[in-house]
Amino acid sequence: MRALLTVLLAAPLARASAQAPLKLSFADAVSHAIGNAPAVTIAALRTEEAGARVRVARAPLLPSFGIGGTYFNRSFNSRSIGITFPGIPELIGPFNNYDGRLTATQTLLDLSSTARLRAAQAVATGSTADERAVVENAAQAAAIAYLRGTRTLALMSARRADSSIAAELVHLAEEQRKAGVSAAIDVTRARTQLVVAEGQLILASDASDRARIDLARTLGLDPATPIELTDTLSSALAPVPRPANRDSAIARAIEERPDLAAEHARGEAARRASSAISAERLPRLAVEGDYGVNGPTVPSAIATRQVAVSLNIPLLDGFGREGRKAEQDALARESDVREHDLRQQIAADIDVALIEISAAEAQQQIAAERLRLAEDELSQSRERFSAGVAGNIEVINAQSSLILARDADIESRFAAANARVALARALGTARTLH
Repeated sequence: MRALLTVLLAAPLARASAQAPLKLSFADAVSHAIGNAPAVTIAALRTEEAGARVRVARAPLLPSFGIGGTYFNRSFNSRSIGITFPGIPELIGPFNNYDGRLTATQTLLDLSSTARLRAAQAVATGSTADERAVVENAAQAAAIAYLRGTRTLALMSARRADSSIAAELVHLAEEQRKAGVSAAIDVTRARTQLVVAEGQLILASDASDRARIDLARTLGLDPATPIELTDTLSSALAPVPRPANRDSAIARAIEERPDLAAEHARGEAARRASSAISAERLPRLAVEGDYGVNGPTVPSAIATRQVAVSLNIPLLDGFGREGRKAEQDALARESDVREHDLRQQIAADIDVALIEISAAEAQQQIAAERLRLAEDELSQSRERFSAGVAGNIEVINAQSSLILARDADIESRFAAANARVALARALGTARTLH
């Protein structure tokens, strides 16, 4: 059994030996996630897309310039265009024409395009807030994945200690049997405990490998990357400043939470889009001009120009504007409902996080005391067994209590760290955990 255990535990190490492990602290993991996680990269690209759409929306309000030239050789039927004067032939041409021209247009008044630009800017603001929300989620995911990794390492350490104690008890039981103060059943019980402890160590090792893979994927790394966690599951992991009271925590969260800012921006974008549609009914004023040369030959071409002011007043488009405006108004009201609900959710997130932190801290104290008592119980039961005044069933029961106490201590520390991460996410400051 020991040989099999050694092989199973050494296999992951052999696979990773070709590559030096990546040493990763809790701060490193969060920092890497908020800068390199795939979801963050995609969100940054979407922000760039929104910025590009702002430039597209601004284009109708800016000057436009163009240059062009034409050449044609033409003949036409004068009768086809109503020319029937005496002396004018029916067929005119062929003749050449050369034309080179610079054109320019400038919008003087277009309230609809101005409103569409503001709507695009609101969308870009929302996209930036969405990116921050993705960063928050990535930071939280990385923090939790790291905590799970430290929990599996703590469980492996506990299982190793359990195996060591079980091996010592086997040796003690054999010595007691040889001395004639213990029955063979005590040896069998001790060996059974050793086998169970070694099996639990294999399971803990497997869980540790899976946690490493999950952490690598969360950070956008190759799943085969060997990772060495440099932080342990302690009360110093994932520190978060505790708010003075519930109201101050909610006020800070409303100010910091990017998902709330993103929802507000979406509502504002819908309202501005509705205003842009309403402004389509207003006149549009623009100036256009061109300057160039024109003639039957290039040497004989002369300068010509044109300046025009255009006024366009939309009257009716089959009530399409009304339908589009109603759609944007509904989107704005929908966003208002979501924003109101999100504000309530923020308060609930804060309340739950504060409750979980208080409960986890209390559980930590209880678990620490339970662990101390379980260690004392095992020590006393071993002394009684060594003295021959009790069988090793008492030691085995004490060992089982110690295993449960160790697991409870690990889970309480994990729950406390997890609660601190949840509080940071509720406050909208998960990205500052690093």
